[in-house]
Amino acid sequence: MSDLLNTRLSRRAVLQTAAVAATGLSPALRSVVYAGGSDKPEKEEVKIGFIPLTDCASVVMASVLGFDKKYGVKIIPSKEASWAGVRDKLVNGELDFAHVLYGLVYGVHLGLGGPKKDMAVLMTLNNNGQAITLSKKLADKGAVDAASLAKLMASDKREYTFAQTFPTGTHAMWLYYWLASAGINPLQDAKVITVPPPQMVANMRVGNMDGFCVGEPWGHRAIMDGIGITGVTTQDIWKDHPEKVLGTTAEFTKKYPNTSRAVMMAILEASQWIDASLQNKLKMAETIADKSYVNTGVDAINQRILGRYQNGLGKTWDDPNHMKFFNDGAVNFPYLSDGMWFLTQHKRWGLLKEHPDYLAVAKQINQIELYKQAAGALKINVPKDPMRTSKLIDGVVWDGKDPKKYAESFKVHA
Repeated sequence: MSDLLNTRLSRRAVLQTAAVAATGLSPALRSVVYAGGSDKPEKEEVKIGFIPLTDCASVVMASVLGFDKKYGVKIIPSKEASWAGVRDKLVNGELDFAHVLYGLVYGVHLGLGGPKKDMAVLMTLNNNGQAITLSKKLADKGAVDAASLAKLMASDKREYTFAQTFPTGTHAMWLYYWLASAGINPLQDAKVITVPPPQMVANMRVGNMDGFCVGEPWGHRAIMDGIGITGVTTQDIWKDHPEKVLGTTAEFTKKYPNTSRAVMMAILEASQWIDASLQNKLKMAETIADKSYVNTGVDAINQRILGRYQNGLGKTWDDPNHMKFFNDGAVNFPYLSDGMWFLTQHKRWGLLKEHPDYLAVAKQINQIELYKQAAGALKINVPKDPMRTSKLIDGVVWDGKDPKKYAESFKVHA
């Protein structure tokens, strides 16, 4: 019996070795994946939803450059029309993963304003690189930043309309935080609407809003088209803030852990590649500008991806805190404190009626162990502490230590 078992095991080892040789899997993945012979990706093909934004780049480049094949999976990027569409397709399983707003994943997990389903954040895809745009009409009246906007709104009374991309998402939270830092209550002093990212510029052009918060390239596009100015970049609201994540359902990570790990490794390698050189960034801009991805001119993408900013009023600057995809691994770790911050803001703005167990929710959603396995196989630095400290635009420090107190500390709230 033991001879028969040994024969079977050795045959299995031979087959696995042949499979590895055939797929050309990297030694890094082989060590993590084929230990014990049970870690081959359970799904060979995965569909990853994305919205046409510069920060979908690591997902797209993982597919275009073939990093996915190296780890035994095929990524099929799927262009989606709105964040609500991404949410619904993730929940019903039409998408395996998505390039998605951090706060959207948390909102779905808690059932805020839509379907409730246990969710997972596998990794952060980027830091920084969003902006709040004010219309040229507002700028002509002197509203060029938060303080001058507050002054104009107080003296020139009318209904002011601002747009974000999804009620629990990052852009809503950046917009609200920035307005509130100047004493403007976004829920009482303004009308806030939801508009999908690629439609922002067209809506501002026809006068549907006074300002919007969205990811690049749409902030720069508004300047190029002469219809808006940059009131603030999101990295000036919170330096190195979390932005999009690789999201999926908790059910998917439980059922397909090896697939999840393989996809993370492919995207980590793509993130590393983008941040590695100027040449790679320009190649990325050229690739994602294509109509099958972001569908805009390369010149709308390539300036801000290199940190070359202009505000539409003649001011130009080089921003060291431009959009980053890797930054020696600092970008990608799914910090618990990052997820908890969104919950504090959901509570602040009345999306959550009661205080949740902030830390417990973040631990449920952020897949830190899975991330450590993927990063470890690629020898990527992993921080020792799953919490980090950040100072935001109003000087208030967030460290995740007392989320309830933090959520209740703001003068301007719902």
